[in-house]
Amino acid sequence: MSAPIVQGWCPGAHRPMMSGDGLVVRIRPRLARLDAQQVLGLCDLAERFGNGTIDLTNRANLQLRGVAVDDHQPLLKELAELDLLDAEPGIEVRRNILVSPLYQLGDLTMRLTQELIDRLGELPSLPAKFGFAIDTGPKRLLAEDSADIRLELNSGDLILRADGAETGRRVDEGEAINKLIALACWFSKNSSADMRRMARLVASQSLPQDWQGSETGSVGTGLRPGVFDQGVVYGAAFGQLHARSLRELFENAGASALRVTPWRLILLEGGAAIPAPDFVTDNTDPLMTTDACPGAPFCPQAQVETREIARALASRVNGSLHVSGCAKGCARMGAADVTLVGNAGRFDLVKRGRAGDEPSQRGLDPNTLMTMDLT
Repeated sequence: MSAPIVQGWCPGAHRPMMSGDGLVVRIRPRLARLDAQQVLGLCDLAERFGNGTIDLTNRANLQLRGVAVDDHQPLLKELAELDLLDAEPGIEVRRNILVSPLYQLGDLTMRLTQELIDRLGELPSLPAKFGFAIDTGPKRLLAEDSADIRLELNSGDLILRADGAETGRRVDEGEAINKLIALACWFSKNSSADMRRMARLVASQSLPQDWQGSETGSVGTGLRPGVFDQGVVYGAAFGQLHARSLRELFENAGASALRVTPWRLILLEGGAAIPAPDFVTDNTDPLMTTDACPGAPFCPQAQVETREIARALASRVNGSLHVSGCAKGCARMGAADVTLVGNAGRFDLVKRGRAGDEPSQRGLDPNTLMTMDLT
C-alpha cells in the first residue's frame, strides 16, 4: 500500500482543498455559533453549491463538499453576506479556536474568545494547524481535543497552559489574551519545521518556569445527546449533516441559534426536544463511538468505501470503531478498539490502535468482516 499524502494544512474558505467530488470549503463559525439566518443560509448554500451535506469537523468547524471550481468565488460572496467569512484570508487561517460549547451568552468563555478573535492580527506567524482552546467552563471539556495553547479554570482561577505541559500560569482576565499572545511568540521563536505543535516543542525543550506551576481543573463528563440549559444536543452519524434534515430540525424545534462541537454533536439554542430520526438522540447508539471518513470515491486517497460498512459493523463492536479509507486516519487521530484501514479495495485490521499502526490482519474483504469476531 502506498503511503498516503499528508497535506500539512487544513482547507479553509479562501483556500479550499480539492477532493474526489470537488472542492472542500471549510467555514469557521465565530464562537462556534451560527444564528438562525446563518444556519438556514448555510443549508441553502450546501444544496446550491455543494452536494447537499454539511460536515462537522473535529475542530468544531463546518465543511461544504462537492463545490465546483467555478462556483468557489460565488460561494465566498454568499458566505460573506452571511458573515461567515473573514475578508482577510490571513485572519481566517489564524482563527483556529475551540470553544467549550456550554457557555452562557456574555460569560467569561465568550468574552475571552471574542477578545482573541479581535486580536488575531497581533499573533506571530504560526503553523497552519496551530490552535487555541477556550475551555473555561466549570469542568474542562476540551482536554482531549487538539489545541496548542489553552485557557482553563481551576476553582475560579484562570489558567493559561501550553499544551503538553502538566501545569500552567495563573492569569487575570484582563491580561489573559496578552499572555496568550506572548506564549504564542515564545513558540514562534523556538519552533522549527520539525516542531510545529506546542506539545512536541514542550517535550523537547524546557518551557520557562513563568509558564508553569498552577494546576488545571478537573475534566468533566463528555457532552451527549439530550437536553441542557443552553438547548438540545443532537448527534450526527460520522459528523455528516444533510442540509434538508438540518433545516427541518432547526425550524421545527423553534431554535434561535446552533452551536458546533468537535464531537459530531450540535446544540440547538432555545430549541424544543423533538423527534429527529435523521439524527442521533440516544447516547448509547453505537454510531456515537464509530468514526468513518468520507471514503471512496469522495476522497482521492481513500482505497475503500467506508460509511456503509461502518454502519453495518457499529453494533458488532464492543467499544470504539474507526473505518478509514487510508492510513492517514483523518476521521480519528487517536486509537480505537477496532480500526479498519482501506488497502487496495480490502481492509487491514488494527486492534486497539490507530490507522497508521501495524495491522494484526491484512486483506480482509467486507463479507469476511461481517462474520468475524472483531473483539
